[in-house]
Amino acid sequence: MTELFASGRIVDAILVLVALEAAALLLWRRRTGRGPAPVPLLCNLASGAALMLAVRAALTDASWSVIAACLLGSLVAHACELGLRLRGRPEPSMQPLLEPQMREDGTGSKIMTFPVRRQG
Repeated sequence: MTELFASGRIVDAILVLVALEAAALLLWRRRTGRGPAPVPLLCNLASGAALMLAVRAALTDASWSVIAACLLGSLVAHACELGLRLRGRPEPSMQPLLEPQMREDGTGSKIMTFPVRRQG
């Protein structure tokens, strides 16, 4: 176990799990149209991955500039995600899920429907 931490391999294992998580969430989103929006999700995971790379660099005695570059990458990814959240607008790919449409129900009455997902 000591070697796993000293070599930084523990971080490599965690990064593989993060990549699998991203793939699973994006696949779920693609198949169901539900789940986290892709761009904010990837920004969030990139921020965490960059922090883990900084930890790996520190564990393996990398130079301070490598650690600083990883931390800067994390900051940029986090700022991107925060910017998306603060815009207060849904991501364009979510728009079809949020806009109701009116249609006839066959009896002359109009009903409101919400499209589940655009195909294409």
